[in-house]
Amino acid sequence: MGRVTERRRVIRVRDGVVSTRPDTLVAEEPLEIRLNGKPLAITMRTPGDDFALAAGFLVSEGVLAAADDVQSIVYCAGAKEDGSNTYNVVDVKLAPGVPVPDITLERNVYTTSSCGLCGKASLDAVRTTARFPIADTPPVRLTPELLAGLPDRLRAAQQVFDRTGGLHAAALFSEAGELLDVREDVGRHNAVDKLVGRALRDGRLPLARAVLLVSGRASFELAQKAVMAGIPVLAAVSAPSSLAVDLAAETGLTLVGFLRGPNMNVYAGDERIALHSGV
Repeated sequence: MGRVTERRRVIRVRDGVVSTRPDTLVAEEPLEIRLNGKPLAITMRTPGDDFALAAGFLVSEGVLAAADDVQSIVYCAGAKEDGSNTYNVVDVKLAPGVPVPDITLERNVYTTSSCGLCGKASLDAVRTTARFPIADTPPVRLTPELLAGLPDRLRAAQQVFDRTGGLHAAALFSEAGELLDVREDVGRHNAVDKLVGRALRDGRLPLARAVLLVSGRASFELAQKAVMAGIPVLAAVSAPSSLAVDLAAETGLTLVGFLRGPNMNVYAGDERIALHSGV
């Protein structure tokens, strides 16, 4: 899809000098995800990797666990009144025998915002739907120095951000610091879904020895997605939320925040970080 960026005319003011010029903006369009033909959720995303996004979203909701769970993923033709395809509606058809979840308004509120239910209910929902308990054996072991170098590697891989300055990113790294995959989107949660969806379709779930790095903060929703994919380590360049820390502590997820250069805060799962004495 050639719709990742768009051009717009902008009036530019620099040191009192006014000029006009075209500017490159990141594209943002709605994506409706349907499950077996029924609407499930709508998310605002950057077009591209839509099938992976839908698959990753369904992993985080406990619907999918393996590539064989999916019979097909297609764009819905005739999404507009004139019968044309907007490429903004995706239908995921489950393979025969895969349970179809109960699609309710309450579920949609929870899946799209992760704040439609109280904190305890949100934690319970993840506990009851997780397919891949975090079980890295032997445990992943990371040095602070290795973690410190990951944000720069993520930033260097953000091709669209360089042109627009308007995208979040998520990346998967190996425990040795090797960049495995990176995705960009207007939403951090979408970028993570694209990573997880690609891993599902490639038969790589659970991601039991991977490190997930996200730009910005670590919300409950992002911690949830890491747990549902079996990822043992989530790192963010900004702050986590209190519910994200609670979820990490309960599930065994290592959660690192404020990862900036050699500085970082470890909020949960410090056994995976090779910390020096003085803690």
